[in-house]
Amino acid sequence: MSIGILGAGAFGTSLAISLGLAGVPVTLWARDTAHASDMQNSRENARRLPGVPLPESITCTSNLADLDSDVILIAAPMQRLRAALKAAPDWSGKTLVACCKGIELTSGKGPIAILQEEAPGTTAAILTGPSFAADIARGLPTALTLACQDADRGAALQMQLTTPNLRIYRTTDTIGAELGGALKNVMAIACGAAMGAGLGDSARASLMTRGYAEMKRMAQRLGAEPDTLSGLSGFGDLTLTCTSAQSRNYQFGFALGSGADFDNTITVEGAATARATLLRSRELNIEMPITEAVVALLDGKLKVREAMSQLLSRPPKEE
Repeated sequence: MSIGILGAGAFGTSLAISLGLAGVPVTLWARDTAHASDMQNSRENARRLPGVPLPESITCTSNLADLDSDVILIAAPMQRLRAALKAAPDWSGKTLVACCKGIELTSGKGPIAILQEEAPGTTAAILTGPSFAADIARGLPTALTLACQDADRGAALQMQLTTPNLRIYRTTDTIGAELGGALKNVMAIACGAAMGAGLGDSARASLMTRGYAEMKRMAQRLGAEPDTLSGLSGFGDLTLTCTSAQSRNYQFGFALGSGADFDNTITVEGAATARATLLRSRELNIEMPITEAVVALLDGKLKVREAMSQLLSRPPKEE
């Protein structure tokens, strides 16, 4: 069975490569016609994953009508997901798998809700977990979580998307999988800022641990299963994103903490997610002090050391 992938960024391309090497026919869609043509002719995504060849089983296109597979992976940035779906043809009867992490700033909704709103008549799922596109494209072992409320469809998808270097675990808890992948980006900004400001590894460990507590509080209040956040889509992704310089959210936070310039063309999902999460946490009366501190950093209301001082001066409590 063939797979369609909407989005020829690094992550969408890496999934296409992994599936293609496993012999799966893949149609990879790029928004820019010249980009699609260049990839098709050169057999390489020089813009996003230079030096990694595209298997012959991948067909590159800029025509959305060419994405006629029963399963379509949508690898668009979270804040552009809704617009991408609005531009798509009628995909009724297909399975759409969101491959983005975050919360939409304008609505406070996650990928599953947006898929259901903009593509009625489809089955919605999300693929998330600790992963870097470069690792997947190079064939390095990676484990991901596939969340789909339809257990039978999820089991079928698990088999379709598993490759020699991609191990897929499945769950029906789409809420927990979504929120784990979204909220860990906020904590990665906090950890990057602490490291950029020279606050040290102990401070980072503290932020990761207390950030994980914030993630669980929000997720469980919104209906997630308690164990989901301890899996790949929560704790696993948090660990990777908060400790690796490959993480864009960590890099962004490091630049905030060190005062360095940051390339504003790089997508940093955690910034919008932090703002959306803070609004929702206030509506629900959930304490999320690290998220609040990140938003204050983004708005220039606090310096990193001031934010850490505020966190350390909070009233003592049981863990």
